[in-house]
Amino acid sequence: MDHGDTPCELLPEGDSVLGGDALILVDEADREVGHASRARCHEGGGLLHRAFSLFVFNADGELLIQQRAAGKRLWPLYWSNSCCSHPRRAESMDSAIHRRLHEELGLDCPLHFLFKFKYQAQFDGAGAEHELCSVFIGRSATPLVCANQSEVAAWRWIAPEALDAEMSAGTGRFTPWFIQEWARIRQDHQPAVRALGRG
Repeated sequence: MDHGDTPCELLPEGDSVLGGDALILVDEADREVGHASRARCHEGGGLLHRAFSLFVFNADGELLIQQRAAGKRLWPLYWSNSCCSHPRRAESMDSAIHRRLHEELGLDCPLHFLFKFKYQAQFDGAGAEHELCSVFIGRSATPLVCANQSEVAAWRWIAPEALDAEMSAGTGRFTPWFIQEWARIRQDHQPAVRALGRG
């Protein structure tokens, strides 16, 4: 079921309000090499910067996915994984992933690192993602989502097999990083996903 409205609305924070603090520029080994604004990191072909993607499941093994808000500069109204963003300058990855999960979805749950990968995806001539992205999974003890409507147009829980079918059929619009990450999770990390159900 899609959810365009929720019984609560979080105040926009971080990236949404003031353009966010400077993001962390990195080399291919994830060594910090400088800082730049969020806007500058995504201009043109993009500057390589540190990022994260979160995959949150429920007790039934369904994945929480979100439709990006219409006001997003890149991939507006595309469906994506539970939450993705960037650590800010001088912010640890652990602090960033929990901060952003709460800011966007009102959730707090343990998150476990799966893998890190580099990708570049061009949206149009003016903007792109170019990220060294760390991927985490977790299980929420509650199905209640309090989505930040400045970030999230809609959300839903979906069974992995149903998501596979949607992606294979090409019937939905999914962000390029979500497609890559989901394929790798399905191929290489099923034991870690199954372990969430025993947690």
